[in-house]
Amino acid sequence: MSRKTGLGRGLDALIPRAEPSPTGEEGSAGGVSMILVERILPNPRQPRSRMDPQELTELADSIRQHGVIQPVIVSQGEGAEEYILVAGERRLLAARQAKLERIPAILREVDDQQRLELALIENLQRADLNPLEAAEAYRQLAEDFRLSHEEIAARVAKSRTAVTNTLRLLKLPLGVQQALVEGRISEGHARALLALSTPQAQAAALQTILAQQLNVRQTEALVRKMGGEKPPRQMKPAPLPEITDLEERLQASLGTRVSLNPRAKGGTITIHYYSDEELNALVERITGKGAHASI
Repeated sequence: MSRKTGLGRGLDALIPRAEPSPTGEEGSAGGVSMILVERILPNPRQPRSRMDPQELTELADSIRQHGVIQPVIVSQGEGAEEYILVAGERRLLAARQAKLERIPAILREVDDQQRLELALIENLQRADLNPLEAAEAYRQLAEDFRLSHEEIAARVAKSRTAVTNTLRLLKLPLGVQQALVEGRISEGHARALLALSTPQAQAAALQTILAQQLNVRQTEALVRKMGGEKPPRQMKPAPLPEITDLEERLQASLGTRVSLNPRAKGGTITIHYYSDEELNALVERITGKGAHASI
């Protein structure tokens, strides 16, 4: 069973189990009020920038038939009858598309930071954000509200490493970011491209990925090659015991290092010497005659 932490658990606590009042009047019903849709302003800290039109239409059709099952969350606006959306953007947009006059809502007192956090958490829990939208929301929490990566991770029920890696996606050039948003590459592809040191190299690698339809592992290999990293050398297999035995017998007989290099057919013998005197001694031992070599 998954375990929510931080505000990931708190979002559920903001939504009570009581049903909204069916009267259509603006008033409290177990913490839920029926608020005029036209009085709800969009969340200025909404992290999601893209909305699937087909999904929105399907939700609007469902709302026409069944109504809004889960209330949105709002905070008080500047005016007495003005509200600012905190969480539930898809439901609000679909309700407008369905021509609803009122929508069930929960009024909560939140500051600007909490408005961003709650909208971010709602979208993350529903997997509605693409990686760059999540990264931009994390950036706002880090830069605008001075939260550390550890503090952000605690609020959104992610690991610190996941938050840091997602933030790094904002360093990619716009062309790579666009490919990620459009789904032409995955977050794994994008993270691999971060290992390249220049935007030009990252853009060039992107073209290769798209042209050759590389998977993430192939992309990582491409990045290593473009970065000048040599592929790991294969370990030389250990010599067979019988080869080692023959080398030792030859070394004992000749008094110097001997290497056998067998192949599929035949092979080579390498006899090492370290001075002219050793060479002459080896030739005499092998041929029975002195070579008197001088090299």
